Amino acid sequence: MLIPFARCLVALALCTAVVTGRSARGDDWPTFRGANRTAVAPDTDLLESWPEGGPTLVWTAAGAGRGYASPAIVGEKIFTLGDGPSTAPDDKDEYLTCFDRRSGQQLWKTKTGPAWNEGDTSWQGSRSTPTVDDGMVYVITPQGQLIACRVEDGVEVYRVDLRGTLAGTKGDGWGYSESVLVDGARLFCTPGGQQHTLVALEKKTGQTIWSCPMEGNRGAGHASIVPVVIGARKVLVQTTASGACGIDAATGKLLWTYPIDQTTAVIPTPIVRGDLVFFSAGYRRGGALLKQLPQPDGGVRVEEIYPLKQNLANKHGGIVLVGDHIYGDSDDQGIPFCAELLTGNVVWKQRGSGRGSATVVAADGHLYVRFADGTLALVKADPAGYQETSAFKIPGSGSRPSWAHMVILDGRLYLRENDAILCYDIRQPR
Repeated sequence: MLIPFARCLVALALCTAVVTGRSARGDDWPTFRGANRTAVAPDTDLLESWPEGGPTLVWTAAGAGRGYASPAIVGEKIFTLGDGPSTAPDDKDEYLTCFDRRSGQQLWKTKTGPAWNEGDTSWQGSRSTPTVDDGMVYVITPQGQLIACRVEDGVEVYRVDLRGTLAGTKGDGWGYSESVLVDGARLFCTPGGQQHTLVALEKKTGQTIWSCPMEGNRGAGHASIVPVVIGARKVLVQTTASGACGIDAATGKLLWTYPIDQTTAVIPTPIVRGDLVFFSAGYRRGGALLKQLPQPDGGVRVEEIYPLKQNLANKHGGIVLVGDHIYGDSDDQGIPFCAELLTGNVVWKQRGSGRGSATVVAADGHLYVRFADGTLALVKADPAGYQETSAFKIPGSGSRPSWAHMVILDGRLYLRENDAILCYDIRQPR
């Protein structure tokens, strides 16, 4: 049932809450999908087309290792997670690595544990993007080790075993990939399972503050928590293998759930704007829009605006909201789509110049669409139609899928391509 148009306008006018406890600088990208977890950069005056070989490559850094974690950037440091970095040629284990943002030089690396070698070769490798806050960097390994290290030198401060200590479970066989949420003195993450589905920890020590159990929960998915204030409550919006849910950030009380039928994996991070929640799951499952409603007793319930629509399914490339429209890949077909947020109606769907599943980030009226074959396309964020203005092949791509999500920050585009991080200048010439 559609909500009245006036209420839609009010909801769309509200902004998503900031994800880190401190105010991120305008030129920080401190966690997965940026400070507000929207994958929409605030940059302006960016190139509207590229030369044949792509924009100017400023530097290439080696030593990120094998994996699909995207960069997190705070101040002059870049952080990511990967297996067997080239700077440790005889070691195939997993490392948290730090690079200088100006030059790409590796500053330090910290071993986090063994590499993730489960399943098909293309599924192997690290995938959790670090979260940076208040002099600390936090990351979750595929095996479920939550590790906190110092930003300055990478020294490990503590670790929490989400599987062993918190009885965590995954809803699929691909390991953990969540990026933790830090808010004030607390850290939130999703061990999954029925006993400690979501938890709040002291960010400095890792000690448990509260735990939210969910009876029958199938396990953690791959999404990262997005916070928003509804009425007088801060709500943690998350998806697990069982569907979407909302948890009271102060107490850990389960406020609402929106269950879905079991599917292979639930991966995309939800989109939250004001009281609206859009979430999607791949494998032909679909995307749905919900509205969070504060209750007289202080609780929150959800109202379904539209149920799961199969043509809004997205496997793992993510969906972005620009204006009143959402943009993403059609499941993992490599066919981008544009749909109206409030109705779910698809207004266009068209194949681009690349092939394989597509990851999307947005900035300055454009979509940056990265296909699994290593093609990066610049596309207008326009509901009138798919308009691809430029495309190029990412150097070093082809041996494994180009699945890592992109970062746009201060006029530069950062790409993780296995062991390499590439930095491009995408600013308009001055």
